[in-house]
Amino acid sequence: GFVVGHAGLYQALAMFAVAYFIIGMTVLSVCAIATNGALDAGGAYYMISRALGPEFGGSIGIMFFLANVCGSALYVLGLVEAVVDSFGIPPGQKVGTGVHVLPQSYWYELLYGTVLLALCLLVCLVGASIYAKATFLIFLIVAVVLGSILISFFATRPIGVPIRLPHNNSSEIDNGSFTGFSLATLRDNLGGGYGVDYTTGQMMSFSSVFAVMFNGCTGIMAGSNMSGDLKRPSYSIPRGTISAVLFTYLVYNLLAFLMCATCDRILLQKDYGFLRDISIFPPLVTVGIYAATLSAAMSNLIGASRILYALARDDLFGRALSLAKKTSASGNPVMAVILSWLVVQLVLFSGKLNTIAGVVTTFFLLVYATVNLACLALEWASAPNFRPTFRYFTWHTCLLGIAGCCVMMFLISPVSASASLGFFLVLLLALHYLSPSSTWGYISQALIFHQVRKYLLMLDVRKDHVKFWRPQMLLMVQNPRSSPRLIDFVNDLKKSGLYVLGHVELQDLDMLPSDPLQPQQDSWLSLVDKLNVKAFVSLTLAPSVRHGVRQLLFTSGLGGMRPNTLVLGFYDDTAPQDGLARHPAFTSTREEVSLGFPPLREPDAPKLLSAREYVGIVADALKMLRNVLLARQLESLDKAWELRRAASPPPTIHVWPVNLLRPDSARYADTCSLFLLQMACVLNMARAWRRARLRLFLCVEAGAMPHAQEEKLRQLLKDLRIQAQIQLVPWDAVTRLHWQTRQGPPGGPLTTEEETVEEEEVVNFPTNTTQVSDEYVCAANKLVLEQSPAPAVRFLYLPRPPADTSLYPLYLHQLELLTRGLGPTVLVHGVSAVTSTQL
Repeated sequence: GFVVGHAGLYQALAMFAVAYFIIGMTVLSVCAIATNGALDAGGAYYMISRALGPEFGGSIGIMFFLANVCGSALYVLGLVEAVVDSFGIPPGQKVGTGVHVLPQSYWYELLYGTVLLALCLLVCLVGASIYAKATFLIFLIVAVVLGSILISFFATRPIGVPIRLPHNNSSEIDNGSFTGFSLATLRDNLGGGYGVDYTTGQMMSFSSVFAVMFNGCTGIMAGSNMSGDLKRPSYSIPRGTISAVLFTYLVYNLLAFLMCATCDRILLQKDYGFLRDISIFPPLVTVGIYAATLSAAMSNLIGASRILYALARDDLFGRALSLAKKTSASGNPVMAVILSWLVVQLVLFSGKLNTIAGVVTTFFLLVYATVNLACLALEWASAPNFRPTFRYFTWHTCLLGIAGCCVMMFLISPVSASASLGFFLVLLLALHYLSPSSTWGYISQALIFHQVRKYLLMLDVRKDHVKFWRPQMLLMVQNPRSSPRLIDFVNDLKKSGLYVLGHVELQDLDMLPSDPLQPQQDSWLSLVDKLNVKAFVSLTLAPSVRHGVRQLLFTSGLGGMRPNTLVLGFYDDTAPQDGLARHPAFTSTREEVSLGFPPLREPDAPKLLSAREYVGIVADALKMLRNVLLARQLESLDKAWELRRAASPPPTIHVWPVNLLRPDSARYADTCSLFLLQMACVLNMARAWRRARLRLFLCVEAGAMPHAQEEKLRQLLKDLRIQAQIQLVPWDAVTRLHWQTRQGPPGGPLTTEEETVEEEEVVNFPTNTTQVSDEYVCAANKLVLEQSPAPAVRFLYLPRPPADTSLYPLYLHQLELLTRGLGPTVLVHGVSAVTSTQL
C-alpha cells in the first residue's frame, strides 16, 4: 500500500521490475557459485571470500553482516509499528479504550522492539532446527492470510475507512475509501502522487519509496545465509531461491494491481494497515503481518550471526572476533547470535523504520553487486575448475547485475552509497595489509594469468624496434647471502623491463629421488618480497655452472619477454660476506635464517667454477647475442648513504666509454660504447638515482684535436638526449706504456694479409690480450682512480674475451687489474643497438 499509494501503479510496477531485475541477475550468480563446490556457513560471504579472496570476502562479509543487522532492526521496527497501530492508545488520549491500551512514545516503542527482538533471540539461540520449523509455520500462516486478502478484494463491499492521524500531540480524522473494483479508482491511481510519510513527516520520492520497497525483496539471501545448516546447499539454494523470487514477484504485482483498482489514494497513503479494514476477517491479517515481519526479523538475525561466525572462524580480523567462534554442543554459534542481537539492539535506537531503510538497501545492493562481481570474475578467468552445474547465466547477466546495483545505489541515496563504498574501501585496504594470507585461492591471480597470456601472445618479437628497447636482465646468483645489494642495484637498472634471478644447482637429477629445486622456490620468492625487487626466479639443475647459465639463457622468459642482458658478479679472490645479515630489509636473525639459504663458502674452500669457465660463460652469452655486465664490489655500494648525503656536491656516475685495453682502437661511437652510455643513463633515470650526475670521460692524446672530439661527443649526447658532463682526460703517459711494450708481433713486420686478419680480429675475437702489459693496465687503472671526486659507481668498457680459450685466465687477470680498488664498478659489453635519434 505504501508503494502504490505514493508511486502509483505504473511506477510501482517499474520499481518491481527494476528490483527483481537486479535480484534476478544476482540469483543467477548465486546459483552458479553455489553449484560449483561445497558450501559452508556464511552464505554470500563464503561465496565471495572463496572466489575473490580474503580482502573482498572480509570487507563484504562485514557489509553483509551490517546489512542483515540493520534489516533485522528494520523488520522489528515494522512489527512495532503494526503492534502500536493495532493496540496503541490513539494520539491525544491519555487512557486507552478497548484493545487500544499500549502507550505510544519513543521509549515505549523502543521497549516493544526490545521485547520482540528478545523473542527472536530465543528462537535463534535454540538453533537452526527450531528456526526452520518456526519459519515453516509462519509460511503456512502467511499463505492463509494472503489467500484471505485476495478473497477480500472481491468479497468486501465498498466502504469508507476513517483514518486517525497524529497531529500536534493530538489526532485528526481523515476518510479513505475502499471502492471495490472501479475503473475511476484505477485511473486515479495509475500515476504517481508522492506525499508526506505520516510516520516520519518526510516528503517521499521515487528513490525513498524504492528504498523501502526493496527491503521487502532482500530475502533471496535467506537460503544462502543458512548454507552451513542445509544438508544439500548446492541442490536446495538454486531451487528454493528461484522459486521464492518468481512467487514473490507475481504476488507483489498482483497485489499492486488489486490495490490500485479498489482503494483510493488517501487510504493507501495514510493508512499502512488498511488491509485489516477491508479484510473479511481482520484479525487474520494482523496475525499475518506479525508473522511475516517476525519471520523476516529472525531470518536477518540468524543470517547475521552465521556471517559473523564465518568471519570469526576464518580469523580475518584476528582477536577482534575471537569471541564469536564459540558454539554450543550442537554446533549453534551462540556467541555470534548474542553479538548480532546486541548490534541489532543498538540499531533499534534509530526509532523509525523509514529512517534506516536507505542504509539497509544500500548495503544489500553493494553485497549483490559483489556477488555478481565474484561470478563475473570466475567466468572471465576461464579456470577449468569453474564448472557449475547451474548453467543459466553468462558474463552478460553478471555485468547487468553489477550495473543495476551501482546505478540504484546512487539513485536511492548518493550520500549513503558514497559512504558505504568509502567504508568498504577502508576495510579492503585494512585487510589487504593486515590480514594473514589464506589458502583459498585468489581470483586476481587467475584473471592476471588469463590477461597476461593474451598480451604475451600479442607481444610479437618481429615488431621490436630500437626506440622501445629496454634492458631485460638475467642476474646469476650463486648465494643470495652474498649479493643482496647487487640484486637491488640490478633492479634499478632494469627500467621496467624483465628481471630474472637465475641460480644453478650442481646436481644430477638421475641420481636424486625428486626435484631439489621445488623446496627452494619459496625461499627465493620470499627473498624477492623482502628486498622489494620486481623480479622473477628461475632455478635449474646442471652438471656445471656454465651449462646451467646456457640453459637459463635459452629458456628464461616467454615469448617477447626474454632476457637480453646477462649480469654476473666479478670473479676474484675476495672472501664472500653475508650481506643479508646487515641488510635493512631483515630486521631479525630469525627472519633472515628462515629463508633457508645455505651458509657462505669459506674463504679457503674451492670455488664452484674455474676462471676459464667463468670467461667461457661471458663468451657464450656474447655468441648468443646477449649483452654482458660484470659487477665488481657492488656489495660495498651503500646506495642509501650515497644518494642521501649532502646535496652539494651530488653523487656522480663515472662513465668510460672507451676500451681501455685496446688504446689502438679506441672509439666512442661503436655499439658497445653506445650500450654503455645507455645503461648509465638508465641508472640515472631510476627514481633513487635521479639526483646523481653523469660524468663522461673523453681520453685524448696530444695533437689529436681534443676540442673537436669533445664537440663531436657533445653532439652525440645531444642527439641521444643524454645529459652528462664531459671531462677531457689526457692519457699520453698511459698509451706510451702500451706502445713501448708493443714492438710488433713476433716474426717481423705485418704483411698486408696479416693486417687484414688483425682488423677482423679487432671486431670479432681480438688476439691482442698478450700484447697488453700489466704495467699498462695498472697505469689505466690509476688513471681511472685519479678522477675525483670518487663516484658512487663506475661504468667501464668490457672487451670481448679472446678466441683462444687458453688466454681466458690472462684476460680475467687483466680485468682484475683494471678494476682493482675502483670501488663499485660495472664492466659493460653490448652487442645490440639500443639507442635511437628518431622520434
